[in-house]
Amino acid sequence: MQDPGFVHEVFSSIASRYVTANHVLSLGSDILWRERALKIIAEWKPRNLLDIATGTGDLALTVKRALPEVEVLGTDFCRPMLDVAVQRGLTNVLEADAMNLPLADESFDAATVAFGLRNMADYAKALREFRRVLLPGGHLLVLDFSMPEGVLAGPYRFYLHNILPRIAGWLTGNMGAYDYLGDSIETFPRGEAFKELLANCGYFMPTALPLMGGIATIYTGQK
Repeated sequence: MQDPGFVHEVFSSIASRYVTANHVLSLGSDILWRERALKIIAEWKPRNLLDIATGTGDLALTVKRALPEVEVLGTDFCRPMLDVAVQRGLTNVLEADAMNLPLADESFDAATVAFGLRNMADYAKALREFRRVLLPGGHLLVLDFSMPEGVLAGPYRFYLHNILPRIAGWLTGNMGAYDYLGDSIETFPRGEAFKELLANCGYFMPTALPLMGGIATIYTGQK
């Protein structure tokens, strides 16, 4: 769990280069991960969708372009990131803290958060807040990094702690911006632990779908 002030400062400083950094650091895999998330969202057939911690709007724009009939609202507490999202075509945005959304109870069919929950101060509190704004029967999708197991674990851990921060620093111009990333991924609950967290926060039928051997995972739950 992260300090909100630190997270806001970091993402404000790298907003203009965030999209490029993500594509390079993941070797383009982040695009494939969002496409897999899109397939799940499309199956839900939501009328409206709330993309929390939307950042530069990657997932929100993926949904908006593929499912134009869905009303998409992107929220983030970092204005510089939202400004980039707007420049990229996400016009329906709201500057808001994910821990205290200024939105009515039971107002969205679906909610998503991609690579954002891990940066929040209290995972359980955030998940309960997301549940509050979902309609009964509404769905939540969380896409985030996780730690792979088996033969991938060692090489990935070395990349995460030793190589990725240096490349990210060069790409973003902020040498310390990604120093915290490895530790945040190591401590983020994954697999069965995250499914249990979803259940404890009131979500039914929690699922976990590992991607690329567990480097990232898509989690879902239903209100």
